[in-house]
Amino acid sequence: MSPTRLVWAVLNALQLLFTLAWTGVLIVIAYIVRIVTRGTHWPLRMASRCWSPGLLTGAGVRFEVHGAEGIDWSRPHVFVANHQSMIDVCAMFRAVRVPLRFVLKQELSRAPFVGRYAKAMGMVFMDRGSTRAAARSTREAAEIVRGGASLCVFPEGSRSRDGRVAPFKGGAFQIAIDGGADVVPVAIDGSGAVLGLEGLFRVRPGRITVTFGTPLRTQGAERGELARRARAEVVAMLGHVEEAPDATLGAVARGSCES
Repeated sequence: MSPTRLVWAVLNALQLLFTLAWTGVLIVIAYIVRIVTRGTHWPLRMASRCWSPGLLTGAGVRFEVHGAEGIDWSRPHVFVANHQSMIDVCAMFRAVRVPLRFVLKQELSRAPFVGRYAKAMGMVFMDRGSTRAAARSTREAAEIVRGGASLCVFPEGSRSRDGRVAPFKGGAFQIAIDGGADVVPVAIDGSGAVLGLEGLFRVRPGRITVTFGTPLRTQGAERGELARRARAEVVAMLGHVEEAPDATLGAVARGSCES
């Protein structure tokens, strides 16, 4: 192993230890806050204001947000984003200005510690191997949106290995239609270069940009058409992510909690 690769291996090992420790500590605090406040609002805001900035900073990420001023944050939305990396969850927590829940793969519900935390925070788990279970999860997610919560879905179904945006599956859009919320296309750029699929935990410093597109009305819409329109907008934003006319540059993610 070359000296450069050895240095990166040691650094990534330290980053992995920090990730596990930071996540564990924040989950414990989130549980305590949930018990005290009897709700998930503040624990979810901790994920946005503390957990996510800490991990992004630890990974050496320069973080930017574009188009946030075009979103009415007083209303619930279903955010549909392309998916390049596990760090996309951090990016979405950091970029969205309200408490955010995710639709996650059923396998994550069995992950030690993190799975129980996700359940406690009201995340929805989707079993793609069972049509009946998937329909039940879709109804559950729509009910959460009808209750006023915003939800994030990665409608490609899995992470992209080459950066290309796969076709969007219709389930996310059915959730939005049934929940009576607008769909917001979101383009996440650069996350795959920061934390890719190769290796156990291969992190490289870089820039991650989150760009919010124009909300799509779901009333009277058909989910297949919504999926095509949302994907087309995400692809377009990835091609012109720095030229967004209403771009708002987010501050570099900070590791400390914010008010």
